[in-house]
Amino acid sequence: MVGAVLAAYPAFVFATVYAHWFAADLPGGRNGPSDAYRHTLASATVAYTATPRWVEWVTAVMERGGVGNDSRAMDAHNNRIGAAIGTRADSWDAMQAEVLDAVRAGSVGAGDANKIIWLPPERWQNRWY
Repeated sequence: MVGAVLAAYPAFVFATVYAHWFAADLPGGRNGPSDAYRHTLASATVAYTATPRWVEWVTAVMERGGVGNDSRAMDAHNNRIGAAIGTRADSWDAMQAEVLDAVRAGSVGAGDANKIIWLPPERWQNRWY
């Protein structure tokens, strides 16, 4: 039973995130706004439905804490913002709306710890994985 729940949770997060991600139709599937949206929404979803601690763990493992290159640093930065959004959200819909608004207000290397960032357009790739 526990194994089924542990397997179902990541599937729920991925399905939810990718359903919204495809609908958002943002540019820059890798390193651009689309990538930023995917990371921010996934982290917000985990923080909202479980705990922001899990976001910290995944960021430490998958993004090496943001160390190593600017793409990992971007993802770790956006994961932290997503976790904060998910933690303070009053509702599922409000959380999702705040993530999309935050991404729309983001920019290339914003320099603000509370603003979504992505890399310059020449670094964007169309792939999404």
